[in-house]
Amino acid sequence: MAGNRTLTIVKPDAFAAGKAGKIIAHLEGADFKVVAARVMHLTTVQAEEFYGVHRERPFFRSLVTFMTSGKCMPLVLERADAVAELRTVIGSTDPAEAAEGTVRKLYAESKERNAIHASDSDENASRESRFFFAESEIL
Repeated sequence: MAGNRTLTIVKPDAFAAGKAGKIIAHLEGADFKVVAARVMHLTTVQAEEFYGVHRERPFFRSLVTFMTSGKCMPLVLERADAVAELRTVIGSTDPAEAAEGTVRKLYAESKERNAIHASDSDENASRESRFFFAESEIL
């Protein structure tokens, strides 16, 4: 998986606003292939486990609350240099600082309600993908 696959999540703000399809189309337009996807509503336990690396950060509790506020859509994406390319395509965490044409510039509401999650390393992409999908579900 390293190098060619990454995990993204269409977050509850974008999913509830009906932007999931536009975001996926944007990613596919950037040569990403969807190899696994599901719609789900994270429980508090799941969100705390997934974002556990941020447990000591001041935004942890609000992040968990946000990520459990509605349905989200985890996806495994595939393309060359997937992690780095996805982070370029989605843009800066703060949509006010994101480059024109990036997912967050187009679809995010704020720094906290920023439409999409992206893995930050090949190692985390692998771990995060396994959090949501069994290997047999990744086509």
